[in-house]
Amino acid sequence: MGLKEFFKRKTVERAEEEKENIMRIERDIIMALRQVYDPEIPVNVYDLGLIYEIRVDDDHNVYVQMTLTAPNCPMADYVVDQVKTAVEDVPGVVSARIDLVFEPVWDKSRMSEEALVELGLDED
Repeated sequence: MGLKEFFKRKTVERAEEEKENIMRIERDIIMALRQVYDPEIPVNVYDLGLIYEIRVDDDHNVYVQMTLTAPNCPMADYVVDQVKTAVEDVPGVVSARIDLVFEPVWDKSRMSEEALVELGLDED
């Protein structure tokens, strides 16, 4: 194998390792979000379907797009702060930006099966 092929292989290996690292961070973020509970509903924000998007860039900065069950939620700031703290506490995360959106509007179809069962809504 020539030097050029060697470096090409190492570059590909590093790219694959970084892709796996980002996937691990994303999994860890989801686990962390499952520890953040809506203060009015005994279900975590991830299984409630409040998290619309999670993106981790190559520098390990995280973007989360989320919503709330109701736009006039009095605990909005608290929930967003809890999400930001949970994400930033994940090993490997450099920073987190949380965007709170209200479109598309949240509805119970976004909830996980576990959340539906927990709230007794699985028979609808």
